[in-house]
Amino acid sequence: MELLDYLIFAVYFLLLISIGLLGMMRAKTSEQYMVADRNLGVWMLFGCLTAVFLGGSSTIGSSQLGYEMGLSGVWFVFSMGLGIALFGLLFLDRVMGYKLLTISELLGKLFGTNSKLIGAVVAAIYTLLISVTQIIAIGALLSGVFDWGLTSSILVGGAIVFGYTILGGMWTLSITDVFQFAIMTIGIFVIMLPQSLSDAGGFEGLRNNLPSTYFNFTEIGLREIMSYLLTYTLGMMVGQDIWQRYFTAKNRKVAKTAGVLVGVYSLLYSLAMVVIGMAALVVLPGIQNTQDVFTTMAFETISTGFLGVVFAAVAAAIMSTASGTLLASSTLISKDILKDHFFTKIDDAKFLLISRTTTFILAVLAIIISLWIEELLVAIDVAYAILAGSIFIPILFGLFSKKITSNAAFSAILLSAVTVLIGLWIEGLGSSNPIIYGIVVNIIVIVTVSYFDKGNRKKREALKPKPDEA
Repeated sequence: MELLDYLIFAVYFLLLISIGLLGMMRAKTSEQYMVADRNLGVWMLFGCLTAVFLGGSSTIGSSQLGYEMGLSGVWFVFSMGLGIALFGLLFLDRVMGYKLLTISELLGKLFGTNSKLIGAVVAAIYTLLISVTQIIAIGALLSGVFDWGLTSSILVGGAIVFGYTILGGMWTLSITDVFQFAIMTIGIFVIMLPQSLSDAGGFEGLRNNLPSTYFNFTEIGLREIMSYLLTYTLGMMVGQDIWQRYFTAKNRKVAKTAGVLVGVYSLLYSLAMVVIGMAALVVLPGIQNTQDVFTTMAFETISTGFLGVVFAAVAAAIMSTASGTLLASSTLISKDILKDHFFTKIDDAKFLLISRTTTFILAVLAIIISLWIEELLVAIDVAYAILAGSIFIPILFGLFSKKITSNAAFSAILLSAVTVLIGLWIEGLGSSNPIIYGIVVNIIVIVTVSYFDKGNRKKREALKPKPDEA
C-alpha cells in the first residue's frame, strides 16, 4: 500500500471517532442509547440491518468459499439475510406489539422471570462471541495492511470500534452503519468486483478456466445447505443484534420493507464475494491459505487509492458487526439482568450510566478474549448453534400458541442448550448435528411439559401482545 491508501484508512477511522463523539451528545436517554428513539426510516434501517450482519466472516469467508467451491458458496451469507427477512415477514407483527428492547424481555413477557433470565444469558453470550470474532478479524486486517503485530492490531481496532459504540450507543451506530454500508457497497461492487472480473477475463474467463462444478449452486451438497439454513437462518431470526436494529424503525411498514431489502442485498453481496473468490482462483491459483484470498487478490489487482477504499470497505463490514453485537450484549445484561434484578428503582439517567459502563466492561472483556484466542476458530458457529438450538423454538411457540407454559419454556431452553453443548463436545465444534439435537429436545420438552403442566396454561392468556400504534 502507498501513502494515499494509508491516509484514506486514517481519515476513515478518525471520522468514525468523530461520529461517536456526536452520538454521545445526542444519546441523552436509555431509549436513545439502545434503540435510537425508534425513529429510523426505510433506507437508514436497511443500511443498519445490512451492516450489522455482514462482517468479517461474511466478506472474507464468502470469497474463500468462492475460491474453494464456486457459486454454491452463496448459501453462507444468503442464509443470514434470509433469516433477517423472514423475521420481518413472520415474527415482526407479533413482536412489535410488546414495545421491547431485548429478545429476553419477550421471553419474560411470554413465560416469566426464569425464562427471561436464562434467555438473557444465552443471547448475551452469543452476541459477545460474535463481537469477539469480529475484533479478531479487524485485528487480522490491520495487521495485514500496516504490517503490525496481531496483538497491537487487535488493541487498536478494538479500541476504535468499541470506543464510538460506548460513547453514542445506537445513535452512533445508526450513523456509522449507514456510512459503513455505503463504503462497503462502493468498495465491493464498484471497485473490487469489476477489477477482479476484468483480471480474470470476465465471465467468459471464469467459464473457460474453472471446473463446471463451480457454476452449480447446489454443489456444496444438500446437507451443507441445510446446515447453513438451520444455523444462520434460525439464528438470525432470534438474534438480539438483529431485533435491536428492527426496534429502531419508526413503524412496522418501514421495518418489513427494510427486512425484505436486506434479503435481496444479502444474495447480491454473497454472489459478488464468491465471484471475487472464483476470479482469484483464475488469477492467483496458488494461494495456500484460502482465508487470505480476498486480501491477496486486493493487493495484487487494485491500484493505489482504490486499494485504501477496498480495505476501508472490509473494515466497515467488520466494525459494524462488532459494534452492533457489543451493544446488543450490553443491552441484554444492563436491561434484563442488572436493572431488572439489582437496580430496580434507578432513574433513566443512572440506567444510561449503567448501560455505558456495561458496554465498556464487555468491550474490555471482548478484547481480552480476542487476544487470548488470536485466531478465527469456530466461535461464530458455536454461538449460532446455541442460540438457534435453544431459543428459536420457545419464541416460535410462544408467539403463535397460548398453550405453552412458563415451566415448559424454561426447561426447554435449559435442556436444549445443554444438549447442544454436549453434542458439540462429542461430535466436534464444526458439526451441525447438535443444532438438530437441540431443536428436537426443545420441541419434545416444551410440548411434554406443557401437556402435564395444565394448571399454568391460563396464565398465558393474560400475556397477549398489544398492537403498537404504527
